[in-house]
Amino acid sequence: MLKKVAFLLVLLHFIIITIASDPDPINDFCIPKSEDNSFSCKNSSNATVEDFTFSGIKLPGNFNKTGFSSMGVNSNVFPGLNTLGVSFVRADFDVGGVNVPHFHPRATEVAFVVEGKIYSGFVDTKNKVFAKVLEKGEVMVFPRGLVHFQMNVGDGPATIFGSFDSQNPGLMRIPSAVFGSEIKEELLEKAFGLSSKELSKLKKRFSPT
Repeated sequence: MLKKVAFLLVLLHFIIITIASDPDPINDFCIPKSEDNSFSCKNSSNATVEDFTFSGIKLPGNFNKTGFSSMGVNSNVFPGLNTLGVSFVRADFDVGGVNVPHFHPRATEVAFVVEGKIYSGFVDTKNKVFAKVLEKGEVMVFPRGLVHFQMNVGDGPATIFGSFDSQNPGLMRIPSAVFGSEIKEELLEKAFGLSSKELSKLKKRFSPT
């Protein structure tokens, strides 16, 4: 009886591990037949080299109010990535630009500094901060699901390339998730010690509209 229970526990463990990560591909590649259906692959004989190359990150994207621009490279814009369990991002910073605290629930990120000086770090589940200034050519890893952040501390623009071990890493920006959502105002006032006036300003600033 104990052996059967032990076997079932081991089996359950491996099932959970399998479900918790991107599935392994069963074909060489899977170019989606359409943007709306990534599970249906077009015939491999119809694939071309254009399906496996992407030139959409040669230049920075549009900068937001914090002096930050990001361009995600996933299977939605780069079909060749579909089912391969990886994705990519280009991030650009104006002088003083900030990538606000955020996390990726489904992926670990490795960030490579292409240009500039970036104050970069993450916070673990014990609220310990791991942060330092990275310069051109240096790399930092952000473990899956942990809050991380970046800020340009150099005298000129900065650029980072980031890679993910998931086709769909997900993105949760903390300010927007907290103050730009429909969480009850009374709760936010008590949680952060804010007055209704202060909260109103924050909600207006981070509202999706």
